[in-house]
Amino acid sequence: METPQEERKDTYFKGRGAQINTKNRFIKNERVREHIESIDDWTEANVATQYLEEQSKSFVNKVDSPDVGMYYSMNPYQGCEHGCIYCYARNSFEYWGYSAGLDFERKIIVKKNAPELLRKFLMNPKWQCVPLSLSGNTDCYQPAEKKFELTRQCLQVCLEFNQPVGIITKNAGILRDKDILQEMARRNLVSALVSITSLDEDLRRVMEPRTTTASQRFRVIKELSDAGVRMGVMLGPMIPGLNEHDMHNIIKRASENGATFSAYTFIRLNGAIKLLFHDWLYKNFPDRADKVWHMIESSHDGKVNDSRFGVRMRGEGNIAEMVSMQYRKYTHKYGLNHERLELDCSRFRRPGEQGKLF
Repeated sequence: METPQEERKDTYFKGRGAQINTKNRFIKNERVREHIESIDDWTEANVATQYLEEQSKSFVNKVDSPDVGMYYSMNPYQGCEHGCIYCYARNSFEYWGYSAGLDFERKIIVKKNAPELLRKFLMNPKWQCVPLSLSGNTDCYQPAEKKFELTRQCLQVCLEFNQPVGIITKNAGILRDKDILQEMARRNLVSALVSITSLDEDLRRVMEPRTTTASQRFRVIKELSDAGVRMGVMLGPMIPGLNEHDMHNIIKRASENGATFSAYTFIRLNGAIKLLFHDWLYKNFPDRADKVWHMIESSHDGKVNDSRFGVRMRGEGNIAEMVSMQYRKYTHKYGLNHERLELDCSRFRRPGEQGKLF
């Protein structure tokens, strides 16, 4: 007879972060598996990723949150094949009628007309240039980009308009656009954050299953930095008991490879992510799951979720403060400025538009 651990191992979807589909809060009548211990003979097909092409109505979205360093975000893809178990974008996927769990990783919505919508947005005479952000929600260099090249086309539009852009990614696919990024950097139109959460490859494989290795991400920082692009490192989320101990070495190595600025977030598990992360944590780290879970709770006023501006991305209490102190200490030691970088908005021009006198 198989033990529960052996049974879990047989049904574990390798290459996926989530192992279940949680209920979509917008759908009343839906069957999902959220508590596997109470359901017998439930099987979930291990299906390949689907690309769902669509013509979107809008593409550039205003960001009202004071906790993130961006004004407007652009996301060529909804859903993300990277499968990061902690990803806050999972909750927004429910607006599309899908689950925040396996659906988020398996059904990738491709905004085929994203470059055209971006051009239309920038041509609007009411647009007063401020930096735009790529990957405010899902990674713009996830595997789909190799096939559809929507991010590259959007960058080409931004270069044409001299529209400054900030990028965040954890995929080495960004190197395919080094030619465009180098020219944008020459005009002070671009900066990029590479997200690195752990140096432990065993942890990365299950926590961020379809992302590139940490070594490859440091290579991205170095190669683009050498090409003149202002590069930074995003440490997030920091999860007590899993990856917060890597903070020093990540910052040190990022600095050695050319990073000049940084940012970090502390784990929070809002909406469906709470169920997904709990299921993932106890399947992958049963020996320390209780400890990790309770440390997260102690950092959010006894809960794992937090929606309060100013607190939700940093946490509170002794553990969160310890992480914050480490971040401040190591970024200061290795010269990684955590202030917003100023990109040049004065160059912005619409095609055919004469230069401004003042």
